[in-house]
Amino acid sequence: MNFNPGDLYGVLPALLLAAGALVLLTSEVFLRPVEPDRRYQAWVAAAFAFAGLWASLAQLGDPAQPLFAGAAVSDGFAHIVAAVVCAALFLSCIVAFSYLESLRATRGEFYALALFSASGMCLLAQATDLVVIFISLEVMSLAVYALCAYLRRGKRPAEAAFKYFILGSFASAIFLYGAAFAFGASGSTRLADLAATVRSGSATTLVYASAALLAAGFAFKVAAVPFHMWVPDVYDGAPAPVTGFMAAGVKAAAFATLVRILVSGYGEGGRWRGLIVALAYLTMLVGNLLAVPQRSVKRMLAYSSIAHAGYLLVAVAAMGTSAPRADAAGALLFYLASYGATVIGAFAVVAIIERKLALSGLGDDLSSWAGLSEKHPALAAAMSLFMISLAGVPPTAGFMAKLTVFRSAIEADLVPLAIFGVITSVAGLYYYLRVVVYVYMVPEAKADAVQGGRLLSAGLAIAGCALIVLWMGVLPGSFAALAQSGAAVFGR
Repeated sequence: MNFNPGDLYGVLPALLLAAGALVLLTSEVFLRPVEPDRRYQAWVAAAFAFAGLWASLAQLGDPAQPLFAGAAVSDGFAHIVAAVVCAALFLSCIVAFSYLESLRATRGEFYALALFSASGMCLLAQATDLVVIFISLEVMSLAVYALCAYLRRGKRPAEAAFKYFILGSFASAIFLYGAAFAFGASGSTRLADLAATVRSGSATTLVYASAALLAAGFAFKVAAVPFHMWVPDVYDGAPAPVTGFMAAGVKAAAFATLVRILVSGYGEGGRWRGLIVALAYLTMLVGNLLAVPQRSVKRMLAYSSIAHAGYLLVAVAAMGTSAPRADAAGALLFYLASYGATVIGAFAVVAIIERKLALSGLGDDLSSWAGLSEKHPALAAAMSLFMISLAGVPPTAGFMAKLTVFRSAIEADLVPLAIFGVITSVAGLYYYLRVVVYVYMVPEAKADAVQGGRLLSAGLAIAGCALIVLWMGVLPGSFAALAQSGAAVFGR
């Protein structure tokens, strides 16, 4: 591989995030040995995340070009995904500041790990070589495993990280088997060479087996059924700010790579579309059904994230038809951005409630949310907004996101899949609105004010997420234009 210094500009967001992680790790050397003050690290991490966001948006107007001799690419699709990841990291760092401070759990490695994982996510969105995809996947995954076990004194974080690590290792092995099959069929690990093999008509059973294995490896990362069983325990055991970052960032990077592999590597149509359609049906059904009986809000959001993965798979399936792929890709990007803002805001509110429960020794249950409107009306209003957005009720970002996804499915002649998505969305109203009922209509048995730690930074993050959710729902034009510009790389 010939190194071109100009290629570094194409991966500037990932470089900025990695540089920020190294700065934070190096700064540990200069801290006082006795009770060092690490509060500055949240703001340093947020500053580097914002710099990565700025770099991603600044590169949107640049023409698409290959990087590192074709191992990666710099295009609008990758830049939009990097912007979603950096924005998710920025908001999560602000939420984590209040959360960790109140639990006296601020340590030097948290924000460095978050930055390293985000850099892997950005590289995943740009990778066009299966080896580079695997390396980026492990950079992201190993850091997220460690973040899940960050509150290592409890049993649940350790159990969550261990389950995630074991099952994630199996998923990585499945992906590597698929990459080996793809190399055996095409003689290369580049997606472009694999696509040439498929177009030549010389595709063998080995090619389609590789597509199934590669899709299965990333189906684990996006939490598609039947690769979803890790989600509730991991989301429940990880710290709430980490859970929000995982739900937004990991999902965005994994879906971007899945689209790269299927569309750029195996072409439109063909046999992979049927696989994705089946996964979408199963994921929407199982995710919504399993979310209904949940009493824990955190586990309910975990199961609902499975359902949202199903809605995103609808857009991926629409890209496998002869319909305009750019429309489906734009719907996918718009959905990832709206879901990221909504779920980070929801988990920010959960972090405040979870912190109160940790300080009072209570368990996580819907009854803990009773009377929140009386204790903290702003939090109650924000949580209600996020719930109705996740349910897809207008005029929120969630409604516009589902509208664009289902419209792309109808244009791709996947009408039954779109109808099934609408029906499961209606079923999802039950468990989302149940939270709103407890917040506003169920009185609290014992008055207990929200307590512990600073609420200012978390409140700023929640307000920012709420503003984005309303903005994308009421005035979606600017966000939709950005999504379409990023999706233009897929042409028709």
